[in-house]
Amino acid sequence: MPGIYSVTQINTYIRNLFSRDYSLRDVTIRGEVSNCKYHTSGHIYFTLKDQSSAISCVLFQTYRQSLSFRLSDGMEIDASGQVSVYERSGSYQLYVREAKLSGQGELYERFLRLKSDLEERGFFDPGYKKKIPQFAGKVGIVTSDTGAAIRDIVNVSTRRNPYVKLFLMPALVQGEYAAADLADAIRRLDKMGMDVMIVGRGGGSIEDLWPFNEEIVAEAIFDCRTPVISAVGHETDFTIADFVADLRAPTPSAAAELANFDYMAFCEQLSHEKSRMDSLMNYRLSREKERAQAFKGRLSALHPAEQMRRMQERLSDSRKRMDYLMKGKAERSRMILKTEAGRLDALSPLKKLTGGFGYVTVEGRAVTGTDLVKENDLLTTRLSDGIIESRVIRAEHGKR
Repeated sequence: MPGIYSVTQINTYIRNLFSRDYSLRDVTIRGEVSNCKYHTSGHIYFTLKDQSSAISCVLFQTYRQSLSFRLSDGMEIDASGQVSVYERSGSYQLYVREAKLSGQGELYERFLRLKSDLEERGFFDPGYKKKIPQFAGKVGIVTSDTGAAIRDIVNVSTRRNPYVKLFLMPALVQGEYAAADLADAIRRLDKMGMDVMIVGRGGGSIEDLWPFNEEIVAEAIFDCRTPVISAVGHETDFTIADFVADLRAPTPSAAAELANFDYMAFCEQLSHEKSRMDSLMNYRLSREKERAQAFKGRLSALHPAEQMRRMQERLSDSRKRMDYLMKGKAERSRMILKTEAGRLDALSPLKKLTGGFGYVTVEGRAVTGTDLVKENDLLTTRLSDGIIESRVIRAEHGKR
């Protein structure tokens, strides 16, 4: 290609080379998604990479409907489309027409489809979730009888509550027949009247955990009358069984913690509550005794015999008071009488007679002056020791 060319001419030439290469017209590339961006225009821009290389990709809005999942970083996908050159920047990229999850991604796609279907059917509705009993006496376990999960569950359960009764219903936890075996074990154990049931296994790959993502297991858990705690894999592992169960535990050991109450802590709490109740009861009894005594006193005061006694006391007090008042009044009367008698005695003519005086009368009239008598009148003179009669010889007026 002799001569000088513009940038556009070179980029166009390269694009034409790409377009004439049949193998690049329809190619499928597997890689990990990174730098994924959903543009406001509706286009999706991302990069596909492997251990040593990367290629830019774009999925136009026209082909968005072909996606059955949402693209996100870290996904491994198979992207099909045409490799061509973007002339403006001179970079080549994959123009994606279709994208599918690859390898584990296919299982993840199945997981999402089933999860969406069960969610629409109400399998995850909180209204169907049963409460885990606080004090479980019988704990059912559905897991492998040879794995580490059952050992962890037994150890934790017996440590927390030495008196708990554990019932193991062994089941396959991975492989082709595991889902049906798990569902059957759940249904059989549910008929045995457990207080709570643990369904789970230890960690593993998504393929190992897949039986817990099967619809038959989800239905068995959903139909279970016994409250179910799921314990599948590690804390970061989520399965369909976790969403359907009444409670999810991050590990089998954690499930045992949730299913069994701490017996020693319960006894301590019971002792504390007993002491508190005894204290409250003693306080209440003390108050009731005080009230009873008060009522007894009030009833005694209202008893007819007590009222009669009190009336008698009041009557006796009234009589004593009356006697006291009467005695006082009599004493005052005696004093008045004595005083008046003394006064009368001092004014009594007889009192004067004892001092050399006499009481003179003429014809029964008291002689208080000389003008009341005349010569020859018969006078009667009363002395303290008798009477003297005499006649008037002469009466003179004005002389002492």
